[in-house]
Amino acid sequence: MKRFKFTINGNIYDVEIQNIDGNIAEVEVNGTTYKVEVDKQLQPTKTPRLVRTVSVPSTDVAPSTAKFANPASPKGTGSIKSPLPGTILDIFVREGDNVKIGQKLLLLEAMKMENTIHADKEGKVTAINTRKGDNVMEGDVLMQIGD
Repeated sequence: MKRFKFTINGNIYDVEIQNIDGNIAEVEVNGTTYKVEVDKQLQPTKTPRLVRTVSVPSTDVAPSTAKFANPASPKGTGSIKSPLPGTILDIFVREGDNVKIGQKLLLLEAMKMENTIHADKEGKVTAINTRKGDNVMEGDVLMQIGD
């Protein structure tokens, strides 16, 4: 915490206050630690001592399932799923439109950020399951793309 250098009767003492708990101070003098009781209540420094709780791993019983398209899966017919929970701000395609890989499909606001959802497959938009202003959850099917 704090280091001091005292000279008492010509002797030099290196003093470090290590910990203060109530009116008990843990003090190191020239390498030797002492517990010292102080008459009045001492105020600790303004830096709080952080104590972390033990982290407990999650115990999911159900197996995890993919919530959005796998880039390694074959392209073609399939669905476009929401990667995050959020709100649909804009839809850039209509049913019947032909889309290519990487084409901008819709704009999703999630955590106060705008996220553009691009097509990860080629084909014709067969169904749009959301409208502008809809709230969606992670993994919800936003639109279907077919041949």
